Amino acid sequence: MGSRHILVTGGYGFIGSNFIRHMIASSEARITNLDKLTYAGNLENLRDLEGHPRYTFVKGDIADPADVAKAFSGQIDWVINFAAESHVDRSILDPDAFVKTNIYGTYLMLEEARRRGGEKFVQVSTDEVYGSLPAMGKFREDTPLSPNSPYSASKASADMLVMAYHRTFGLPAVITRCSNNYGPYQFPEKLIPLLVSNALDDRPLPIYGDGLNVRDWIHVEDHCAALALALAKGEPGRVYNVGAENERTNLEIVELILKVLDKPKTLITYVKDRPGHDRRYAIDNTRIKRELGFQVRVPFGRGMEETVRWYVDNRAWWEKIKTGEYLGYYEKWYGPGAYLKGT
Repeated sequence: MGSRHILVTGGYGFIGSNFIRHMIASSEARITNLDKLTYAGNLENLRDLEGHPRYTFVKGDIADPADVAKAFSGQIDWVINFAAESHVDRSILDPDAFVKTNIYGTYLMLEEARRRGGEKFVQVSTDEVYGSLPAMGKFREDTPLSPNSPYSASKASADMLVMAYHRTFGLPAVITRCSNNYGPYQFPEKLIPLLVSNALDDRPLPIYGDGLNVRDWIHVEDHCAALALALAKGEPGRVYNVGAENERTNLEIVELILKVLDKPKTLITYVKDRPGHDRRYAIDNTRIKRELGFQVRVPFGRGMEETVRWYVDNRAWWEKIKTGEYLGYYEKWYGPGAYLKGT
């Protein structure tokens, strides 16, 4: 890895901030972080790196050409694009922001990278671009894209742009598609921090439909290690699926959280299923293990218990978030009074 200069977009988000911390700790890389600081970008996520000699923050939007050009100033060796609107529920309420950031923003990043000579470009995507799986089988890198939400459609569109820039212009680009992440600093609209923070306050825990939707869960530290491998060793033009081969239903997740917190199952509240809700995701991670040497290192049981305890120990972090705009969104999505009284 050496002393390469890495441009990270969306570095104040959940995965981006964990990745920056991972790279500062495990390499001599210099990091420039371009982040718009939307509702999901939190300065507290990297407070410990303020003033670090190998870390620089540039406030800006990947969908603004001037901001992108500013972030690319100086010698950039590698680019990793985390910046995205990523919450499926919000994409149903407001698709416009997802098209602008996830598609047009990625286009601007690709154009600037191409114009400046073709720095290695890693696009951080999602397994949701593949759509929904039946009871058997797993997503492979050659699984046809079949997105079912405005969010996943915007990410699939960005992936196709990335591959077009590789094939047409020779941009050395790599795409990673990861399964569901969990760990510290995750925005509390997402399933695990939402359930943990609500349970700590004895509030209803909203579970879509019958709770049997299946996701493949990976600890964010393992995802960050996979991304570091993709940057250093990924072959341009390749897609790498990242997963932990760890399928759990949403009901299993909520019951585990309640067990760790010693809270009653009566807090579980079943709500109307989300439109276009994919039933099952599962990742075949053979390629990244075989070609890049990726290994899952965080066992799910330990990782989940440590994650739950992090939210217990960092109540001040999520309490600051679950106010104002957050509560407005929560009640708009789950119904009036949902946060206080259940749905």
